[in-house]
Amino acid sequence: MASTAISSSKPALRRMATADASDSAATSTNISPIDSPRSSPSSTSLSSLASDSEIIASQKQQKQTLIDGYGNEFEVPDYTIADIHKAIPKHCFERSAATGLYYVARDLISLGVTFYLFNRFLTPENVPNFYLRTIGWALYTAVQGLFGTGLWILAHECGHQAFSPSKTLNDTVGWVCHSILLVPYFSWKISHGKHHKATGNMERDMVFVPKTREQYASRVGHLAHELHELAEETPIWTLIYLVGQQLGGWPAYLINNVTGHNNHEMQKEGRGKGKKNGWFGGVNHFDPNSPLYEAKDAKLILLSDLGLAIVGTILFTLGSKFGHMNVFVWYGIPYLWVNHWLVAITFLQHTDPSLPHYSGESWTYTRGAAATIDREFGFIGRQLLHGIVETHVLHHYVSTIPFYHADEASEAIQKVMGRHYRSDTKDGPIGFLKAIWKSFRHCNWVEPNEGATGENAGVLFYKNRNGLGPKPNVITAN
Repeated sequence: MASTAISSSKPALRRMATADASDSAATSTNISPIDSPRSSPSSTSLSSLASDSEIIASQKQQKQTLIDGYGNEFEVPDYTIADIHKAIPKHCFERSAATGLYYVARDLISLGVTFYLFNRFLTPENVPNFYLRTIGWALYTAVQGLFGTGLWILAHECGHQAFSPSKTLNDTVGWVCHSILLVPYFSWKISHGKHHKATGNMERDMVFVPKTREQYASRVGHLAHELHELAEETPIWTLIYLVGQQLGGWPAYLINNVTGHNNHEMQKEGRGKGKKNGWFGGVNHFDPNSPLYEAKDAKLILLSDLGLAIVGTILFTLGSKFGHMNVFVWYGIPYLWVNHWLVAITFLQHTDPSLPHYSGESWTYTRGAAATIDREFGFIGRQLLHGIVETHVLHHYVSTIPFYHADEASEAIQKVMGRHYRSDTKDGPIGFLKAIWKSFRHCNWVEPNEGATGENAGVLFYKNRNGLGPKPNVITAN
């Protein structure tokens, strides 16, 4: 067992939900040959005992126990994509344009009615007290942020062609809804599709690729071999980074490809030569020449930019007529709320101490899709956010299933995934919010288990400088 493992005398934290087996049943399926008695007609001979000892030693050497960021044993998935598809009832794949349009209309009407009611009744004439009006308008921005995030998620359905059987309808609705929210629809759709094709791949994933030990050490001003000596809480810096991520993470991703992979030299058309993530690095979601895209995508990138230009012009015109501060309250602050929820949801879907990441050599599609986690956000998640928080593991295996069939399909695949399915639903919506802080503290960088060899050396787990979970690997200075 790796030296970073939690001692067996201490019960490991359990964050892994098992869909179809009790803990005892799951344990019984994992008994190794050396734990079970073996009968042999020659078991009393010295030669057979020596042979058994050699076999046991060989088995111990070959079997390396992987330990996740909580200290629990981890096993890579052992099922196939075909197993997943076979388990899902066929009707779950059916998409309805009428149902999709109903939910779009519902979210747009919710946005419009909320805007009307607050502007009609939350006025100085009706509410003379300035502070009460301020609290009321703060509530307005939060509510509109949730409705706007719901609309964002429906456009996300369009991007995956889960909205309806018609690609034309999907892309039209997606372009309109995302443009309203200042999202470049086709640009995002293309890069997001690549994220789904490489989830959990350290070299090719497109979002929330964790830092390696060396990258994190450079960021905090230490050398890589010094990190295992750090075990100090840094709450102020953690809070600063967290607030920055939640406020600016989404625009930074669109403009600079922040948290996306930085291996653009491998772009098949040569567009990535000399380009890196960051300001003026040539990697963004607005330039048709960005290495995130191929030449054939140019018209779609420009169409996405046109959508943003139209909405931006409308907002500027409204600001000129009604006051830019009013437009900031009506639209700007709710837009920041949408960004916050979008980043929080995506971050928590792919960042948890129980989740692995993989090197290019160790990654497979099946493993990467399982490197996601379902959470619970109660009424807000299931009704306003269309279940995107609660059924994300399924979404990474079959992204064309519409959200209104996702619960049933998710339950079906959990029977196949078994111990490999991850969920964290403790404390419901409060647990979801607490998980943002928890994951930010637990998940600073990824590294392989200490002493891991072969393919296991390409299975990476989260470590941190805050003294949480298994300690970082001890490495020596070169």
